[in-house]
Amino acid sequence: MDVRRRQRLRGLHINRIIPNVLTLLALAAGLSSLRFALHGAWEPAVLAVLVAGVLDGLDGRIARILKGASKFGAELDSLSDFMCFGVAPAFVLYLWALDEAGRFGWSLVLVVCICCALRLARFNTADDADDDIALVDRSFFVGVPSPAGAGIVLLPLILWLQTEADLFRHPAVVAVFMLAGAGLMVSRLRTFSFKKMRIPEGWVLITMLSVGLYLALLVSTPWTTLTFSLIAYVATFPFSVRAYARLSRRRLEALAAAEASGAQPTGADAATAMAAEDERTAPPSPA
Repeated sequence: MDVRRRQRLRGLHINRIIPNVLTLLALAAGLSSLRFALHGAWEPAVLAVLVAGVLDGLDGRIARILKGASKFGAELDSLSDFMCFGVAPAFVLYLWALDEAGRFGWSLVLVVCICCALRLARFNTADDADDDIALVDRSFFVGVPSPAGAGIVLLPLILWLQTEADLFRHPAVVAVFMLAGAGLMVSRLRTFSFKKMRIPEGWVLITMLSVGLYLALLVSTPWTTLTFSLIAYVATFPFSVRAYARLSRRRLEALAAAEASGAQPTGADAATAMAAEDERTAPPSPA
């Protein structure tokens, strides 16, 4: 048994290691944000969470490109996400503004951490589940992803870093953002995943220039750029809901047409139709 395990480790391909290394770097960044917060270094604390978000966005894509996706990597990624986008943002805000709020402040930390854990557990089981929380189309997430949720949670700190206004440090204001971010993570809101987004040929150069401009703004004015990025992301929610409703309606029509013709619908069309029907009949989500 031990000989076989050693042979398996020696034969592990480098493509399976690279994504996991990025995940570990993201985890290290998330843990470092806690250290910065303990020393009152709020800017590095937020930047560490941002670095973790960038690395989290890269590891999965690189794993798919290198064909290095594995069950171990998926589990490690979930644990890292919980630390970086659940525990770290909540504790940073607790040390920044909620330390004197007593049990109320600690309750907010627990809510954010628990909602992040539920969000990740739901996402991990979405591919295998056959229920109303299944990810029926790769163009949409069910709920806000944990990195975006962490950004919404940290928004009052980001605003305070720009203005130093005491309003954003008030426990009541911080509580609103923490509850909003936590609620959006576990909500049934359909949000764009951007995994299937394709750039038209005529827009490739413009897109590259836009990305370069965005990175330049992110380096020169990080807090303002992050604020507008989060606002722009939240502004896409109505469009994602409409797009998902339109997709569900089309697939329901295709399902009805297939049933009328005697054909048996399978795959994504049937799954989307089932999820859309569940959306109509399910009671409103408490989140």
